Amino acid sequence: MDLQITNYNNRFQIKGTLNKLNLKTFNAQFSNIFDELDDVLLDIEQVSSIDRAGVMALAKLHNESITKSKRLSIIGFGCKELFQHFKSEEPKETMIAKNVVVAA
Repeated sequence: MDLQITNYNNRFQIKGTLNKLNLKTFNAQFSNIFDELDDVLLDIEQVSSIDRAGVMALAKLHNESITKSKRLSIIGFGCKELFQHFKSEEPKETMIAKNVVVAA
């Protein structure tokens, strides 16, 4: 399934696959998003697969939110590859619910 991104009230729902082949669509949608919005919510529940390029695109968006002091929330079970990426960056004392990604 191709990548589909819908938006309603700063909630972006991502459906399909997020990979290097459709990264251009993702980057176009979220280019300078934090210049326009203070809070962004990404729902990845319907992401069927994600490759390393997709994980890095989400990590880049997360880093941009931090540098611009904006809030990015990623919700949904999504793919375990994304969960593993953000889990590995969390401090040891922070507890994360199993298979739930929250980046703020």
